[in-house]
Formats: sequence, C-alpha cells, structure tokens
Amino acid sequence: MKTKGFTSSIRPALLAVFLFTSLSAAIAQFGPPGGGPPGGSFGGQDDKKKKEFNGVAEDAPKGNGKISGILIDSTSGKPVEFATIALINPTTNKPIDGTTSDEKGKFSLTKLAPGQYRLQYSFIGYKNTDSKTITIAKGTELNVGNVQLQPDVRQLNEVVITGQAPMIEEKVDRLVYNADKDVTTKGGDATDVLKRVPMLSVDLDGNVSLRGSQNIRVLINNKPSTIVASSVADALKQLPADMIKSVEVITSPSAKYDAEGAAGIINIVTKKNTLHGLTLNVDAGAGIRGSNLGLNGSYRQGKLGISLGGFGRAFYNRASSSLDQTTLIGGVPMRTSQQATAFDKPLFGQYTLGLDYDLAKNQSLTANIRYGTRNFVQEQNQLTSTYFGDSLQGKTNRDVDRKDLSNSVDINLDYIRTFKPQQEWSISTQYSRTGLVNNFYADLLNNGGELTARQRNLNNNTNQEITLQTDYQTPIQKNQLLEFGAKVIMRQVDSRYQYQVGGTTGDLVFDPTNPSGSLNYSQNIGAGYVSYTYVTPTKYTFKVGTRYEHTGITATSNETTPLAIPSYSNLVPSINVSKSLKGGATVKAAYNRRIQRPGLQQLNPNPNAANPQNISVGNPTLRPELTDNVELSISSTIKKSYLNAALFGRLTNNALTQIRLPSDTLAGSIITTFQNIGVQRTFGANLFFNTNLTSKWSINGGLDGYFVYMQGMTAGVDGRSQQISNQGLSIGGRLMSQWTLNKGWGVQGFGFYRSPQPQLQGTMGGMYMYSLGVKKDFANKRGSIGLAAENFLGNGVTMRTTLDSPLLSQTSVMNLYNQNVKVTFSYRIGKMTFEEKKKKSKSVNNDDVKGEMN
Repeated sequence: MKTKGFTSSIRPALLAVFLFTSLSAAIAQFGPPGGGPPGGSFGGQDDKKKKEFNGVAEDAPKGNGKISGILIDSTSGKPVEFATIALINPTTNKPIDGTTSDEKGKFSLTKLAPGQYRLQYSFIGYKNTDSKTITIAKGTELNVGNVQLQPDVRQLNEVVITGQAPMIEEKVDRLVYNADKDVTTKGGDATDVLKRVPMLSVDLDGNVSLRGSQNIRVLINNKPSTIVASSVADALKQLPADMIKSVEVITSPSAKYDAEGAAGIINIVTKKNTLHGLTLNVDAGAGIRGSNLGLNGSYRQGKLGISLGGFGRAFYNRASSSLDQTTLIGGVPMRTSQQATAFDKPLFGQYTLGLDYDLAKNQSLTANIRYGTRNFVQEQNQLTSTYFGDSLQGKTNRDVDRKDLSNSVDINLDYIRTFKPQQEWSISTQYSRTGLVNNFYADLLNNGGELTARQRNLNNNTNQEITLQTDYQTPIQKNQLLEFGAKVIMRQVDSRYQYQVGGTTGDLVFDPTNPSGSLNYSQNIGAGYVSYTYVTPTKYTFKVGTRYEHTGITATSNETTPLAIPSYSNLVPSINVSKSLKGGATVKAAYNRRIQRPGLQQLNPNPNAANPQNISVGNPTLRPELTDNVELSISSTIKKSYLNAALFGRLTNNALTQIRLPSDTLAGSIITTFQNIGVQRTFGANLFFNTNLTSKWSINGGLDGYFVYMQGMTAGVDGRSQQISNQGLSIGGRLMSQWTLNKGWGVQGFGFYRSPQPQLQGTMGGMYMYSLGVKKDFANKRGSIGLAAENFLGNGVTMRTTLDSPLLSQTSVMNLYNQNVKVTFSYRIGKMTFEEKKKKSKSVNNDDVKGEMN
C-alpha cells in the first residue's frame, strides 16, 4: 500500500494519538483526575429533586437510609434501563416512594427513615419481581447487588403482548426498530428488514435512503466494512435477516462518530449469543425467487467464547426493461429505442469467526474476522434501434454477460478496560480489504442473429484500510459525562481497466479505440473529538461536541499522471438537546454538520459500457460535500400507542451529484457520471405510530414526506455549461400488522409505497411492495416453520424514470417480476444455559465513505 504524502497530512493526528495514549495509560494506572461514581442520569437520581411516583408526591418519612442496586435481564445479562422500582409498605402493601433505573440499570432510594420495606421491580416485557422484607436502621446503606428480571413470555389478557419488546423504541439519540419480531423477513436478507424501518426507503436495486438521501453510513454492530464502502446494496444482501436483532437509525450523530454520512447513520445490530455451552443454529429457506442456508455455532466456557457462522443466499430472477432516449445532434434529434431482457443469478455469502476473552474482571479482549463474497452474474439481451429524425439508421443486437464479483475481509482486535460504571478506556484496531471485479463480455449480432464481433471490459479494483482508534470517557460529578478520543485511517484504492475486442473467432486483443488506464488513490485521515453531556435537575439533557478531521490525498492516473486533489480540514460541531415532559413525552432538537467523501465506484474512472446507450464512469477528482442538518421531534406514549413526529431540514453545498451528458464518441448514447456541482435544500416531516389494539394484535406504520430543491450545471445546446434546477415533493408510507394466535401460530402483513422522487435532471419512478406471512413455532420452542408471499398479485413491480436536460431526454421503464413465495425453517440444537452478563466491547467505526447512488 502506498502512503505517499502520509507524513505531512497525518503527523499532527499521530502526535495527538501518542499524547492521548500516554494520558490514557496514566489514567489507567493512577485513576481519573476526579469525579465520583456516576449518579444522576448516569448512575442514579438527584437526591435534591422532589420525587414523584404514580402521579403522587412522595410522602415517606425522611431519614438517612439508602437502598441501591442494579437491574439486569436474566437471559441476556444486559442492564434493564428505565424500569420502575417501587418502595412498598409491607403493612399496607402500598407504594410510598419510587424511582427508575438509569441507562446502566442502576437505581437508588435515599433519605429513608428506619423501618421495614419491600421493593417491587416492574417493566414492560418482564415479570413483576418482589424482594423480601428489608429492615432499614438509622444510617443503613444497603446495596442489594444485581437483581435479575425474568422476561415474561406468557400471553396475559390484561396486558399488551407481554414479554415482547415494542416494534419501535426511541432512545436518547436514536430510533430503534426491533427486527426480530418480523415474520415475513425470515429467509431474506438485510434489505428485506430495512424496507420496514421507519424513515428508511429501499429501491429495487437495494440502495438505501434515509429521509430521501442516500448519503448515509451503514454499520454492522458498530463496525464498518470495506464491502459496504464499495456498495451498500450488495453488502446488505450478504447479511441474513434471521440474524438481525434491531436496526438503529441515528439522524443526529454526536461528535464521537465519524463525520461522514450527510443524512445520518444506520447501525444494524445482530443477535448475540449469550448462551453458555455448545450450540448450533440452522436456518434455511426455499422460494421461487431465492433460497438460503445459514449455520451458526458457538462455544463458551469460562473466560473464553468462540462463535463461527456461515450464510449463503442464491437468487434467480428475470427482469425486462425499455429505454427511449433522445439527444440533439447538430440540432436534429437522434432517438434510441432499446428493449432488454435479463436473467439474474446472484449468489451472496458471509462467514464469521469471533473470539472474546476476559483478561481480568474489568478488562476484555475481542477479535473478529468477517469474510464476505458476492458472485453476481447477469445474462442480458439488448435490441437497440436508432433513428435520425424520422429515418431508421440501423439496429443492433447484443448478448451481454455481466460479472460483478467481490470478496472482502475485515479483521478487528479490540481492548477495553472499565474502571467503574461509565468510566472506561478502549483501543480498537482494524484491517480491511476488498477485491472488486466488474467485467462484462458481449457478443454483437446482426439482424439475423449471427455473431459479427465480440467485446470485453476488464475492471479490477481493490480497497484497503488500516484503522487505529482510542476512546476514553468518564463521569463528572453525578450528572455530567465527558468523552474524547482520536483516530487515524489509512486508505488505499487501486483501479485498473481495459477493453478487448475480437472477431467471430480467435483470441480477444487490446482495443486501442477505447480508453484504458489505472487509478492509484491514497487517502489518510486524522481525527480527534470531544463530547460533553449535561443533565439538569429540570430534566433537560444537553449533549454538545465537536470533531476535527484532516484529510490528505495523493492520487495518480495511468501510473504516472498526478491528480491535483488538495488536502482539506473540517471542524464538525454537533448539538443535541432533549426535554422530558409530563405524561411521558420527550421533545428533542438537534443540529450537526456532516461531510461526505466519495465512494469507490464514484471515483472509479472505468467507463462501463455494458450498455453502450447508457455508459457509467466515475470521477477521481471528486471533493467531499458538506451538509448542515437541523431536526425537531416529539414522541409520546398514549395509553397503548407510541407516537413520534419530526421536522427536519438539510442544506448541502458542493453536493456530489449524479449527472447525465451526451457521449462525445457514440452518437445517441448517454454518459452517467458524478460532479461537485450541486446545491440541495431539503425539508421534510415524519410521523410514526405503534399501537396494540388487543393483547394479540398490533399495528404500526407511518407517513413521511420531503420537499427538495436542487441546482447544478450541465452542458447546454451551444456546448457551454448551463445552470439547471429541479424541485419536487416525495411522499411515502408503510403499514404493518401482527397477530399472535394460539398454539404457537402467528400472522403478519406488511405494505410499503414511495411516490416518484425528484432528481436534478428528472424524476425517479415510484415503487411499492407488500407481503403476508404465517409462522408456527415448534412445541419445544427450539425452532419454527413459516410460509411467506411477496407481491403475489399482478405481474411484479413497474418503475418508470424520466430524465430531461437541454441536450437530452430519456424515459426508462423497468419491470421486475418479483412475486415470491418462500418456505422458511429454523432449528436450534445443543446444550443451553445462560451465563452472567458479559462486559461490552468496542470496535472501530469507519463512518466515512459515501455509498452508491442510482
């Protein structure tokens, strides 16, 4: 890997890392520079604050006694946050005082008078737990230790789907969608799950948008991946839906996160094995459009835990499309009409190996290796007719075989040391590498179907990253938290491409008429951040921070030609404010600045002419874009319903915009590329709800919409650049309903719609999907079998996209025959006993490369 220019661009960051590591080591040896154990919103409640329980002010006699403890989930070992702890008078069985657990599960009751009491712990989804009678003498400070709450898996008439987490939860800085409650996604992949997540949209190619923007970062268990950097859509197809526990949507990331992702961050949390012993899980599915097989095993004994998993999924799907485009040649319109049919045969796989070891009571070491592979093969026939004015100029017929192949590996080694609750230090390292092959082979046929010539494009790319990161956080007094850290990323991108041609027989030879070359792109990033959280006695929470990032770039094309891409530095502030209101409502306001660096395929200079009428090519001189975000939201739980409403705005300058221009070499064809020429102004709103109509029937859904104004440059009729603009409104909605039946049966229905979306040079077509599924759990709860159907009415989805500019117009129609019926099966074998709560681990988060656009 070349690192030319690294010293000058990264030396300040390396010095910061060295100083920070030295400081952290001193802290590890001698302890923090002050601050007691966490309290307030971090480790307990404010003793001076007047408590209120069940709407009645506390009237318990005052004293100097104290009871404290920690609530944990008996199955997962994780803390139970925001649970209710009631102090009961054992004589009257009535509550006389109470509190709630914090984010770490900690609670405390203070100023207790001498006497006898009983504690009652309660929270939705858990069985109510009562303690034995507790005697408090004058000055007693009693710590009850870890209190385990048992999940309530029974179905009770008087409660709402007891023992089941709500479909949508709102945390302090994110919205959480609990995907493991979804029946119809079994046997699918991560794209099937993300289609159901509030604020997200997934198009027919699997590209993900957040509030109308594809400028997002996708993490898996808070970890990045080089395959995600090259293509979010393909990376998500490698992750099985059955392994996803939840999806976190972070619209206003704090300074702790990388500054990348203009619209926000999506963190996919997979199911983590907390079982003690040896286990094996089998998940399989078969359908008319795809099949899958997954095997996951784990072994845990003492301080050592090992997990090994593999997942593969194969598709077989047909599609057809039509293309009608017109370009001006010397003022005379040239029209191209194309009909294409395709047969897709993609194969995706992912394999993981994980180890964790407890070095000591407060220290842990984790290591993970993830290998992903993609084998996307497409057979396509293109029949193209060209007209000059009203006169037919000719017809061409091409049989094209596309190969989009990749393999990626991510290796993590992470260390974390906990001094006391909320005070910890971590070191994270990561090595990632992705190899990407994007080739095509075409047979050129005459009108009689006879072979006349052959063409091949070879394009090999690699993306390699080395990351070093260290973080430290510590509470200050009882209601403040300080976080700071440093990070270095060394990234190397290489791309090599060429065209070959040949006659009806013989070897293919280098084509001198088509471009060939290479790109060597070295990017080094040094960053540091500081974040401060403060909770007031009046229930205001302020989280403010800033992050500084310096990026140095060295790039050459065709081995020797330097590209003048200047280094740049960015200061990205963030402010998050929340206020808890009476009745359980929460109001939040946020501002942050984000930067968006171009991704591998946006930089790739290879002109991909698999379809010569629509050639795509990257731009290696792209610069990052800057986006300012504001957001205002309110959420509340009213009886059995959860409601969340938000207003948001985004202002982007120097936007990375996809543009289309007439080709200079092939009359009638269009080139699609990227440039930093855009201005975008986006304003929108979201409304989501989750309600339980009965103890066995729940409905959730939402509406969202945004208005966007875009401005950019394109080629005019006179050959000079011309400013163009576009604006429009896009609206979407989703609805999901679940029914829990007797004897382990369950039914779920889902529907989604997105109206056409405006683009700088036209409109992207709208889309929809719907599904219906049924599942039966086995009597021993070790497995299940299910049946699901998607888009089972009609003849699939039709998506119409239009493009207009001074020099060209285009209408493309894609027909995706995606009706699907699938049978799913899962079973778990092995000895299973639950172990004590494990310490959390941290890892590298490279949230900093722009994903693919349409």
